[in-house]
Amino acid sequence: MHLSSLPAPYGIGTMGQCAKDFVDFLKKAGQSYWQILPVCPTSYGDSPYQSFSTFAGNPYFIDLDMLKDEGLLEISEYKDIDWESVPYKVNYGALHEKRYPLLKIAYHRFIKKEDKDFDTFCEEQSFWLNDYSVFMTIKGLNDGVSWIQWPEALKRREKEAMDAVIAENKEEIGFWKFLQYYFFKQWKELRAYANENGVSIIGDLPIYVALDSADVWANPQMFQLDENLEPTFVAGCPPDGFSATGQLWGNPLFRWDKMEEDNFSWWIKRITYACNTYNMLRLDHFRGFEAYYAIPYGDEDASGGHWEQGPGIKLFEALEQSAGRQNIIAEDLGFLTEPVKELLAKSGFPGMKVLELAFDSRDDNSVEYLPHNITNNYVAYVGTHDNDTIQGWFTSAAPEDVRYAQEYLSMPSLMQGHWHIMKALWATVADLTIVQAQDLFGLGSESRMNIPSTLGTNWCWRAVEGSFDDALAMRLMHFMELYKRTGK
Repeated sequence: MHLSSLPAPYGIGTMGQCAKDFVDFLKKAGQSYWQILPVCPTSYGDSPYQSFSTFAGNPYFIDLDMLKDEGLLEISEYKDIDWESVPYKVNYGALHEKRYPLLKIAYHRFIKKEDKDFDTFCEEQSFWLNDYSVFMTIKGLNDGVSWIQWPEALKRREKEAMDAVIAENKEEIGFWKFLQYYFFKQWKELRAYANENGVSIIGDLPIYVALDSADVWANPQMFQLDENLEPTFVAGCPPDGFSATGQLWGNPLFRWDKMEEDNFSWWIKRITYACNTYNMLRLDHFRGFEAYYAIPYGDEDASGGHWEQGPGIKLFEALEQSAGRQNIIAEDLGFLTEPVKELLAKSGFPGMKVLELAFDSRDDNSVEYLPHNITNNYVAYVGTHDNDTIQGWFTSAAPEDVRYAQEYLSMPSLMQGHWHIMKALWATVADLTIVQAQDLFGLGSESRMNIPSTLGTNWCWRAVEGSFDDALAMRLMHFMELYKRTGK
């Protein structure tokens, strides 16, 4: 469950009391891990996998009550704001319009104080924070358009133009640094609270970064761009049983040859930063490190793409040599070839198994996901953010697939089928098991977090106030004790 999905009073889940209350619930329920989506800032489409920065935190998650407690806001300034959302959905448009003016008020009060910790933070994080804060400032000066459409001198980061922007916009640049300071200040407090209560946080690192990001703007030489700084090929997935035209993600592809020249230093910095942010890290689209799908820029779908070789084990050897062994889960779903399986084995990272896919006849790897085929060094899921909920799957899947799941699991009815499938997950020998929060409540497709290759209705689901009660905690704890999963 993502931070955004926490029940909270001001339009979206935050790192404040609502998050601590959820940690308390997890502790009562015998849970040891909380997996979230990427915490980076969202852009158009609201996806945490398309962000303005791979390093930055999302300002929406900054808790307003905590800012009030530090004297940066008055409760009268935000308690009556209409966030234009129903209790079970986030309204990102209203957040964008109404959150930033509040955060500006907090910033103007903050700059009147002296905070040496802020100066230390800016210095320690300067390797990404300077570029990001200038990027967001220039974006604001250009009505939010992509950096590809900025004036040529700023698009190409010419020194004279950059110096002028920095000199003329110090306060705005400082605002974007302030937001990151407070995001990570509150994040560290939340993570410490979780860890003190026996809960480790699993983060998520997308393999690709967004084209419209400080990452690409500041490092164009690391990406497959032409002389106009536009992509030549972009990322996606080939056609398969789930989509006849594949998935067109649109992210720029890496120049792995260029990255290898300095022993993958950008990647090492990126992964170690994420591993230091979380207790454990899910590395998204792991198969893309073995071979990646390249789609010509401008194509309308993914059907015209082709496969290219990735860095393979060299990247992970360089990572371990530089930073030591990292606590990583490899998201090894999708089109898996023998070389991908060999890369996973060489890396030593645990892979993923998804029970919903075990009963999906469209998935070529379905047999490998069946509970009796799951082995220890895996993290087993009922479904991920890209899958339907269990109850939703019962209505959206092929009837023969649902019948197969019913017979395999000796499921008397679908009414409580979500508990039957979760119990099958906990009964496996997988070292770690993860369920979606929506499945604890038996919710349907209306609560689904994401439908891949669609826009406009994703990433919005929120749990309603009071959902995570003592009765649910006791029920979960009972099953943890039954399947000997407490303390794992």
